[in-house]
Amino acid sequence: MPAFFRAPRVLIFLVSFSLISLEIVWTRLLSAEFFYTFAFLILSLAVMGLGLGGLALRLFPRLAGLRLLAPLLLATAALALGGPLAVLHLGLDFVQVVSSPAMLGRLALAVLILCSSFFTGGMVVALIFRWEHADMPKLYRADLVGAALGVVAAIALMNSVGTPATALLLPLPLLMAAALRLTGWRRYASLLLVVIPFGLLPWRESLVAKPRQERLPVVQRHWDAMALVKIQQGEGYKNLGIDNAANTPVNEFDGNWADLRAQPSPFFLDPQPLMESMTGCRFLSIGAGGGGDVLLALKNGAAEVHAVEVNSFINGLLVEGGALSAYSGRLYSDPRVRVVTEDARSYVRRHREQFDVIYSLSSNTFAALASGAFALAENYLFTTEAFRDAYRALRPGGFLIVEHQFYGPRLVSEALAGLRLCGISEPERHLAVYALPKLRRQVLLIGRAPLSEAQIEHAFLALAGKDPMLMQRVYPQPAPGANPLIDRIVREGWRRVQPDSATDLSPADDNRPFTAQQGLMKNVSVEKLKTPDAMEYRGFPISKLLIVVVVALVALLALPLNLLPFLRPGPRLRGAAWLYFFSIGAGFMVIELVLLQQFTLMIGPSAYTLAVLLFVLLLCSGLGSRYSLAAPDFLPFVGVVVWVLLNVFFFTACAEACALYPMWGRMAASAALIGPLGFFMGMPFAKGSTRVGELVDWGFAVNGAAAVLGSGAVLLLAFSFGFRIALLAGAALYVAAGLLLARRHAWTPVERGSRESEHAVAVGQL
Repeated sequence: MPAFFRAPRVLIFLVSFSLISLEIVWTRLLSAEFFYTFAFLILSLAVMGLGLGGLALRLFPRLAGLRLLAPLLLATAALALGGPLAVLHLGLDFVQVVSSPAMLGRLALAVLILCSSFFTGGMVVALIFRWEHADMPKLYRADLVGAALGVVAAIALMNSVGTPATALLLPLPLLMAAALRLTGWRRYASLLLVVIPFGLLPWRESLVAKPRQERLPVVQRHWDAMALVKIQQGEGYKNLGIDNAANTPVNEFDGNWADLRAQPSPFFLDPQPLMESMTGCRFLSIGAGGGGDVLLALKNGAAEVHAVEVNSFINGLLVEGGALSAYSGRLYSDPRVRVVTEDARSYVRRHREQFDVIYSLSSNTFAALASGAFALAENYLFTTEAFRDAYRALRPGGFLIVEHQFYGPRLVSEALAGLRLCGISEPERHLAVYALPKLRRQVLLIGRAPLSEAQIEHAFLALAGKDPMLMQRVYPQPAPGANPLIDRIVREGWRRVQPDSATDLSPADDNRPFTAQQGLMKNVSVEKLKTPDAMEYRGFPISKLLIVVVVALVALLALPLNLLPFLRPGPRLRGAAWLYFFSIGAGFMVIELVLLQQFTLMIGPSAYTLAVLLFVLLLCSGLGSRYSLAAPDFLPFVGVVVWVLLNVFFFTACAEACALYPMWGRMAASAALIGPLGFFMGMPFAKGSTRVGELVDWGFAVNGAAAVLGSGAVLLLAFSFGFRIALLAGAALYVAAGLLLARRHAWTPVERGSRESEHAVAVGQL
């Protein structure tokens, strides 16, 4: 075999390609089967194994032999294949983790199983870094480029062959790497192992799924990089279940409009009274889902309906030729309907004064994909600026209708703040709020003009029956027995009401878009820990608690372990070097996560947003590593700080300027903005590695632990203070790293101990 294919750079490329693919695909798997908050917990702890693998080489020198490289690659492949299958069939129930020791043990086992593949993969990466440290700039470039292409490949595969099949095929690059290291019959034997993943493909739907009792019979299942969608059969309707967390019905319709209009309205939130007086009504459905909003709008005489849905598969079911097109009465083939596959926030920003009715029915943007393993839900549909944009998109006399089952009180705070951004001095006159007691939902009605009493009293058909259990006023003039919280928020302001509320009432904005994170630490108790809520609408802060768990485990476990080599004889990092690798590891992750969240607003969430952002960031980081030694030591740190400062002051203006571009234009602009930062961020690790030589395995371990710690800390920081402060914290870490690198005298290696010889465990050259 040519020497090129046995080169360390090729091996590191293949391993990095696989490890980041694992992280992305497992995030999609676990967030659909266990909900995104619990996926964050499991995978954040699992990825910690990457750094621990590097630490194992430093603590146990016998593991650093090159003879173990091929076995480690084979072990990583086996664990990558079996890990998710085992975890999905463990019978995990996160609600019982605190109350049941057995369930807590299952959670620990799940983390251990998933961590093992990152642990052995981390050993491989650290082993190559250790023995080829003289080539670190090019080696680290191969690492980052492999990761960049792994992101694109993982998402492309999920969208082409499905997430279950992709999960089974992930070990293939690792098997290829093992074959490159082996010789003779062992190489051919390792190549024969590829038949195992392919052999399991016929059973992928049952293997790569958590056994569960479905609420309705499942007719079809589709699982791509965007979502797990289940088509379910109900009585007289079909249901689209999304990620086992959200649902959107598909109404059976025969195309007979006269019959539909003659019958009682089948819609629980029908704004027919508002629409009857409109001529040529232009209707925008935010999150059109199964097409119910479109059916409602056409029933009420809309002249033009914009059905905006971010999930292309769902739209594909309803357009002409789709599996549900005939069932739904070919609604999406109606010439009055414009089908749009795009993020609704981006679409609204491009359409000033275009719509008479903007209608949002329980829309959500749970974005577990947005940052790999370290994601929580950022919801740009429900921020102060989102209400501003929606108000601006209304025609004179138009209405914005927002219904939600979880966010009602906080949405009221945001709506008032958004209207004030539009220069409205009395926003409360433009707002009415209703409750749907039977459905436990709340509805906001916002008028482009101040609402009249007649409009408030007769806005929806459900108000005509005067049944307070169907619909009742919450503001203004709350109905008898109505919860007074929202009325108080409008009259007194959310700050004065906050002490009496179980949930966070502060308006989320584009700098702090965590609408879903409503829980407050004051609600934590032993009893509530026994049965935690996956969502935070009752005030239990599950997201913050899980992040605290991750940060605490890293601080109490991984960081102390990374101090152990100081107690052993032999070569040791100096304190400055240890802190340097910690600073750049935490700093890289802090800035990366904030960028991915920020630029999701600029581009709009889609199946390929993550691919573009991470690909550009990692690819340009690889280029930065390649030229790191040619650059002055101060350059990358100055470059990162300057970029962060420009972002803090000008990102909002850039995002608004790019709002008018089509998606490809927004992607290109984002790539141009992120690329220079990636170039600078790729230099520091290579620069530090060249100074510490064979101790790079320890630096890699410290870097990995700091990255996981940084991923949790930045979310806590962003929840409280927003992305700008979080970015400045990341820049501060790079400033600290630059100062540490400048102290050349503090990097002199500690003298080697007499009881260890670094090369005694080497068995050859790579």
